[in-house]
This record gives sequence, C-alpha cells and structure tokens, in this order.
Amino acid sequence: MSMTKTLSAAIQSTRWPRPGLQPLVLLAMVGVTLCIFLLSLSLGSVSIPPEQVLSILLYQEAERKSWVTIIYDFRLPKALTAALAGAALGVSGLQMQTLFRNPLADPFVLGISSGASLGVAIVVLSVGAANTALLAVAGLLGNVSLVVAASLGAGMVMMIILTLAQRVRSSITLLILGLMIGYVTSAVVSLLLYFSIAERIQAYIAWSFGNFGGVTWSQMQVLAPTIGIGLILALLLTKVLNALLLGEAYARSMGMDIQLARCGIVLSSSVLAGTITAFCGPIAFLGIAIPHLCRALFRTADHRILLPACMWIGATIALLGDLIAQVPGYSIVLPLNAINALFGAPIVMWVVLQRYRGVFGL
Repeated sequence: MSMTKTLSAAIQSTRWPRPGLQPLVLLAMVGVTLCIFLLSLSLGSVSIPPEQVLSILLYQEAERKSWVTIIYDFRLPKALTAALAGAALGVSGLQMQTLFRNPLADPFVLGISSGASLGVAIVVLSVGAANTALLAVAGLLGNVSLVVAASLGAGMVMMIILTLAQRVRSSITLLILGLMIGYVTSAVVSLLLYFSIAERIQAYIAWSFGNFGGVTWSQMQVLAPTIGIGLILALLLTKVLNALLLGEAYARSMGMDIQLARCGIVLSSSVLAGTITAFCGPIAFLGIAIPHLCRALFRTADHRILLPACMWIGATIALLGDLIAQVPGYSIVLPLNAINALFGAPIVMWVVLQRYRGVFGL
C-alpha cells in the first residue's frame, strides 16, 4: 500500500476521541479568529486601543480622526484580504491534494502562480520603450497594472490546463503537464531577470514576497466576489472530492464523469489561486499546509468538514502571519512568505507529527 493510501486510510479511520468536545473546540477557535482579526486592526506602526477599534467599526465617534482613516483605508481592507487569501489558498490546496492523491500538492502545482509571475515579469522586467510607457502607467494607476498583468498570465495558464484536463485521461499526466508549464514560465521569468536592470529586479522581487496590504476597496469589489464564486464552486464539488478519495476507478464505477469533475476542480482551484496571486503576489506555504493542519485537527477526510475548516483555519493563519509581518510598534514590514514559513511550518510539523505518530512508525 502506498504512503498516500496509508495516510488516507489512517485519516478516515480516526475520529475525535470525545465527540462532545468538538463544539467546544469549534467555539474556542471562532473566538481566537475574532481576536486575531481585532488585533490586526489594532496593532501596527500606530497602535489603536481595541475598544476604539470596536467603536470605529460600530460607526461611533473615535478619540482621533486619524484612527478612522487608518482602519477604514488601510487595515480593514488588508485584514479582509488576508482572510480571503487564507480561505482561498487553503481550499485550493485541499482540492489539489485530493485530485492528485498527493499530500505534497499545492494550489500552484498546475503552474497558475508561474503564469501570474510571468505576466508581472513582462510588465516590470522587459526592456524597451514600450515597457517604459507601461511603468509610467503603473506609476499613475498604482498596482492596478500589475494586477491586470498577473490576472492575464494566470488566466492564460488556466485556460491551457482546462483544455488539457478535457483531453487527458490521467490526473498524474495532468500533474506532470502542469509542472512542465510551470517550469517553462519560470524559465522565461529567469531570462527576463537576467537581462533586466537592478531597479526593475528589485520591484519584481518585492512583488514576489507577497503582500495583503495592496488591495484597495475598489479592487475588493472584484477580489471578494471572485473568491466567493470559487469557494461556492468548491462546496458544490464536495461529493465529487469525497468520491475521489477512493480513487478515480471507484468514482467512475459510481457513474461519475471524471473529466468533467476534474475540470470543475481545476477551474475552482485555478480561480482561487490565480486571483490571490494576481492581487497579493505568490503567497507560499498556506496552500500545502492548511489542508494537513485541518485533517490533523478535525481527524477526518470528509470534505463536508474539511472544506469549511480550510476556509476558517486558512483565514486565521493568514491573519496571524500578516499580523506578525507588520512587526507591531515599528514602521517596517517583513516579507510575508518568510513569516508564514518561519513561524507556521514548525507549528504544522508538530501538529502533523502528533496526529500521524505511529502511522508511519514515527
């Protein structure tokens, strides 16, 4: 029996030792999420008392008018973006791991992130008069041009993958093709980096660090509905994902159209991952870690539980990572991807080792 099958069997055979504790744990986690969301609005280079944050959110008068501007114009959209990004990447990662039956799969395994990176690289790194005009537009429109470029790049790769998903019978073949597309786009980005000047390389690297703070309220009107559509599509695929846990042969014997199911999963995951990459940059770690963390915490492989759990836990972890990256009390912002991996990976490792201890002789 392969490691993936052993892991799946171990997850499905284990349940909460005391079912009565589950509602209490869920309630406690809701409280933790709300506290972290409040802290993300309260802490930063300028500290705002939590009671003042609540007053501002309830449209009551604040002690300082500047606090209202800080919360509504900067911190609230950033916190909402972090929550949406964590939920989207967690669900996307869960779908990819189930589709490919691979615990190492993540939202960007199909090359969606590489496609978005290529779009941004063409705008920021390409040399010539045309690029100078593009950079001038970027300066006038803020980060709108980068969002458009990343969206086009991610959308282009997504259409290629969807076309392949309709023609390819094996999910493993689709996985390999997605990885190859990712390698090709990454190679083009590397060539652009090699021939670019230092200032443009620095701008591209800054984008690649990931950031939740660049989304404005006008962009939120696009980001939130798009993520909502992707999450709803994922929830509609719950039964499909549960059937795929037992393999494509079993799902096909149950009368499922595997190619149609694969296209739906790829579409949902690509929309979620591609949208977040376009607006926030390539956010690492969350997509691969959140599904494992949810399986370990809730001790189930049932997607009726795991999908909402990934939305919830993903939003919480993303908020916590962004809060740490802001370095409360200081005017510096650390790279978000570095903080996610540096602080999050040891916690996930400990939880997973505790959960699967004995399954593989650990």
